Order: sequence, then C-alpha cells, then structure tokens
Amino acid sequence: MSAPDAEAVSGRIDDLRERLRRAGGSGVEIVAVTKGFGVDAIEHAVRAGVRCVGENFAQELVPKVAEARRHGWSFECHFIGRLQTNKVRSLVGAVDVWQSVDRAALVHEIAARCPGARVLIQVNATGEADKGGVPLGQLDDLVGLARDRELVVEGLMTVGPTDGDPTRTQVAFRATRSAVDRLGLTVCSMGMSDDLEIAIGEGSTMVRVGTAIFGARVRRERDRPDP
Repeated sequence: MSAPDAEAVSGRIDDLRERLRRAGGSGVEIVAVTKGFGVDAIEHAVRAGVRCVGENFAQELVPKVAEARRHGWSFECHFIGRLQTNKVRSLVGAVDVWQSVDRAALVHEIAARCPGARVLIQVNATGEADKGGVPLGQLDDLVGLARDRELVVEGLMTVGPTDGDPTRTQVAFRATRSAVDRLGLTVCSMGMSDDLEIAIGEGSTMVRVGTAIFGARVRRERDRPDP
C-alpha cells in the first residue's frame, strides 16, 4: 500500500509539529509509524525531517527497512508492536530501538541476540488484560533485569486505554511519566494520533504517529489500534 505523495506527507508533518507546539511539546520526538504502507512512506517521512520510523510487524519491517537503507535514507527504526521471542533473531540489524520490551523472556532473547541493544520497557498502565506491557507493580524488576543483562534502558513506553477515555488516558500517562522520573530514565514514549495532546501535557518526550501523517490504512485482523 502506497503512502500519500511526498508533498501531502510533508504538509501533515508540518501540521503535526504545530499540534505539538501548541500542546507545549516543540522538542518532542516524532516516530512516524509506517506499518501497512510501502517503503515510500519511509522516504517521504525522512525527507520531511523525521528521524525515527516505527514498525509493528517483523515480516513487514525487515524487507522494507533493508530497501530503505539501500537507498541511503538515514533514520532510526523502532520496533513498536507486540514481539514474539522467535522473531527477535530476524530483526537484529534492522531495529535500532526495541520499544515494546515487556517480559523477562524477551529481555533474555534480545540480550542474547543483540547485546547492548537500546530498549524501552513497555508499561501496561491501564490494567487492561489484553494490552501488552508489564504491570507497574512489576516494572522495577524488569528494568533491573534488563540492566543486569546489559541492555541500554533508555525509557518507558505505554499505550493509552483502548476506549480512549480522556481521564483514564491522563491517569495512565501520568503514572508512566512518574515511573520514568523515579527510575532516572530519559525517554517517555506515549501518545498517538488521537491522544498526543494529553500525552504532551503529562510529559511525553516521544509520540508514535501514523494516521495523522499517512492517513488511514487498510486494517488487518492482526493489527492493533492505529497509532
């Protein structure tokens, strides 16, 4: 699936930066979520000045990122979806930041396959049983394990509540930001197309945005809600 043309993507990124500025997040990092779109989405985002690209699916990420890098486009690739341990090996060399590390088995696998990898620990701050992420009560142990395995824990990542309730979103984001500060971390990855103003208000340093840049994508049964 092709992305909108370069001019449209550039305009949407400008609009997104203005949204961030109005929300008080001028310095917030944008991760352009290119899942479901072709390699042209990466090109358009990079040419518009975006430094980070996010992908959700290993099978889609590997060939797309390889092609983009053959063209010489410079960007960081962030894996942001739920990750099975048996997919880690295929992603080594393609992923720069592992954003969805949420359990001990995944810590061990990344440490074994990609020593010294940069990671964000995903937090389930909403208490939803079907949502990825480590519960806040188990967060310290997982961060400690990742550090013991010599992974570079740069920060935390979270996803707002599925129902999008603003109050619950604010509570979840505030709890995540508090944990970032308590653990002495620097990156707080929270906020997507529909809730980024709340995220900025609660101290996000990184937003993961797809729809507001590239438009709606064709949804697949395995897809999580659009960033």
